[in-house]
Amino acid sequence: MPVAFGTSGLRGPVVDFDRGAIAAHVAAFLEHIGIAKGTRVYLGCDRRASSPAISAEVSAAIRAFGAVPHWCGVLSTPAIALKALDVGVPAIVVTGSHVPEDYNGIKFYKPDGELLKSDEAPIRDRVAKLIASETDASVAAEKLPDADASIAASYVARYLDAFGSQALSGLKLGVFEHSAAGRDLVCEIFAGLGAEIVSFGRSDVFVAVDTEALDPQSVAECASQLAAHGLDAVISTDGDGDRPMLIGGDGRQVNGDVLCALAARALGIATVVTPLTSTSAIELSGWFDTVVRTRIGSPYVVAAMSEQNHAPIAGFEANGGFLLGTPLDLANGRLSPLPTRDAILPLVALLGAARTRGVSIDVLSADLPARVMKADRLKKVPTEISATLLDALQKSATLRARLLPELAEPAEVDLADGVRFVLCDGAIVHFRASGNAPELRIYVETEFAASTERRLSEIARQLAEVVGEYRGRVATPRG
Repeated sequence: MPVAFGTSGLRGPVVDFDRGAIAAHVAAFLEHIGIAKGTRVYLGCDRRASSPAISAEVSAAIRAFGAVPHWCGVLSTPAIALKALDVGVPAIVVTGSHVPEDYNGIKFYKPDGELLKSDEAPIRDRVAKLIASETDASVAAEKLPDADASIAASYVARYLDAFGSQALSGLKLGVFEHSAAGRDLVCEIFAGLGAEIVSFGRSDVFVAVDTEALDPQSVAECASQLAAHGLDAVISTDGDGDRPMLIGGDGRQVNGDVLCALAARALGIATVVTPLTSTSAIELSGWFDTVVRTRIGSPYVVAAMSEQNHAPIAGFEANGGFLLGTPLDLANGRLSPLPTRDAILPLVALLGAARTRGVSIDVLSADLPARVMKADRLKKVPTEISATLLDALQKSATLRARLLPELAEPAEVDLADGVRFVLCDGAIVHFRASGNAPELRIYVETEFAASTERRLSEIARQLAEVVGEYRGRVATPRG
């Protein structure tokens, strides 16, 4: 089955999201969570070209199961998840997030929140049985109705009610809209909080914006808008609105984990749950009573959050997706839990903190101990090549030295998620295969920005050559 669960939800090439695969996964999911006939299932999607057609197939599959699809339209994933959680019904979002347009995905939400890793195996087994038995649970795709506008309104109200209309008063923010599903919501929320908004970059064609690895064209466009309009910052999200992007007035992007750590401090969070790829400055800061590390993927973060009891509790990933596990009583109102990745909360919290203190974002960021994390990726690396390379990196000092001399003899090796090396000078180099796309991820963390950039550049260049050699071996099998 080419369509498979990744770090969060199903992912795969668009061509593999055929009617049978969609119907089997939807039926297996709804059966697994044991919903009653006639239950509403919230359904929405992102702006990629394939998403409406896949959504129509999902809607038909929901109805074939005996449930009632409730169309939310093109909307950010956290907005749909929030409403479904409030109502206590399941939700399905058709989105490939930040991956290329020839890929797509489906995210599933139980009535009490995200699908966990422990849920995936029984769903996967049921799908396999349905396909093996040639049971056809599919029906013809149905036309999608007009979207329920109240879903978006509830998401906007969440922030305006909790933070108030003057929370960001006096700030001038650029909103890089591109093809983000929630681009209109971002403008509405931040304007409603008092900021002056300059929007730009809207695209009718899907743009695969990865907030962890912005392409040079997007960086240049944001920098141009900063200078042209005298902006305090530029904000944006990825394709489905669960990962934030923040570029300060100095033109530098604030990494997602740094953004979330600063936001968590501003919100008074006591317990932080975050994956291995987030900066080690989180522990070094001393801002939080408890820091729990997990494997990469929001389901792992959600599961670990549920095991904590020292509130307030929040989780976040290196990509900036922020998960609120317990209620927060703020000056203007209560913020209800939203234990799934959300891009808006960390942006509001950090920008609000900068405004309150009367300082720029770069000054606020300097409060964290000096640890600089940078990420890169090699695209279109097949899973089998990634697996072979990761195994070789673990075992071969020669290969590691080829990528970077300091990697030859690391101080520590962690195999919890990919291969993570702690070097003798305290730097961290982490390799892992993406769970969402055929990509090989590289994370480098050091104390100084220049050292981070140099090491990441060297590793990425050499790793690309090694991947090319492995491709050649696969393409030319031995006789």
